[in-house]
Amino acid sequence: MASGSVYALLAGFLGAAASLSAKLSIGADYLRGMCESGLSGWAPTEASALCDWLHAPLRLLCAGLLFCCNAVMWTMFSKALHHSSSSARATVTTTASNFISSGILGRFMFGESHSAVWWTGICLALGGLLLLHASAPHPLTHEETPKDK
Repeated sequence: MASGSVYALLAGFLGAAASLSAKLSIGADYLRGMCESGLSGWAPTEASALCDWLHAPLRLLCAGLLFCCNAVMWTMFSKALHHSSSSARATVTTTASNFISSGILGRFMFGESHSAVWWTGICLALGGLLLLHASAPHPLTHEETPKDK
């Protein structure tokens, strides 16, 4: 059985994958450019015509991936909440995983670069995440337990 942190990391990655799918399905130029560059080695003269034909099915495929990634992401997040010791731990882990995954996917898929402020924010988020995971849950003592009335 995986711990809540693993489910939270998966949920964050799937959220980033859903965002990537949305960007690909809405931004027509990304898919067309990827299709033409992928087919240019096989059929350079027919690549543009073939990509015009493949454009609509590729966008629909990305839209379907958007919904699938979101559905699985919410499932993983629910499992993370169930298996974590606190909802804050699951939420912060999912958010940090989403930010990092989005940065990595943006870099590899679109060639995006991030400023020092972005990296500083990620480092602060990771530092907070490490502090949150390092602190042990404080068990209630006998005096702190709620009294039944």
